[in-house]
Amino acid sequence: MSAEQSQQKRHKKVVIFGAEQFASLAYYVLTHDSPHAVMGFTVDAAWCRTSTLHDLPVVPFDHLEQYFPPEDYALLISLGWTDCNGLRAAKYAEGKARGYSFVTYVSSRALVWPDLQVGENSMIYEAANIQPFARIGNNCILRNGCNVSHHAIIGNHVFLAAHAIVAGGAMVGERCFLGLNSTIRDGVKVAPHCIIAAGALVTADTEPDGLYLGVPARRHPLPKNL
Repeated sequence: MSAEQSQQKRHKKVVIFGAEQFASLAYYVLTHDSPHAVMGFTVDAAWCRTSTLHDLPVVPFDHLEQYFPPEDYALLISLGWTDCNGLRAAKYAEGKARGYSFVTYVSSRALVWPDLQVGENSMIYEAANIQPFARIGNNCILRNGCNVSHHAIIGNHVFLAAHAIVAGGAMVGERCFLGLNSTIRDGVKVAPHCIIAAGALVTADTEPDGLYLGVPARRHPLPKNL
């Protein structure tokens, strides 16, 4: 186990960025399946529409230090793949610049090995299977049942939806989204900022900033809002 993994096992007081369903899910798994204690939630001031969630305070991210100073609290940015993971990447970078540390969650029900390599602010959910020699970057979300095979590399700010498969030796670039039941063949390189649609089978290297659909997957332009 790496030094980073050992650090993650220590008890930390955590503030979750987010106040919607995905943040509630993060609260639940941290509370019931980690050594950490969730102390509150935070969102941008413009999105502060409630003062509490799960009987804990929701405070403006703009002034987070006044409520939860970085020397005492860690962050978990629990956001989905909005803007092809761009929003989560931006909030992660902002929290880091403001001196916050981050926790990583690996479900006790995930199938992982003792020398798992996973970055900070990442979440690996139940029934995910991460084989030896695979590497997971910072700020990644791997949902339930996904499979990352041996020697595969998942870049920073990536979202793997439930039951996505990344085969042996494949590489997934930064800010990619892999949809439900999508498959990346062994040795294939997925370029940064790509969306792989649900059920798609990627059999050849992709180009950046593309939407890939079908079996085998074919490139389409990304929607303008992504």
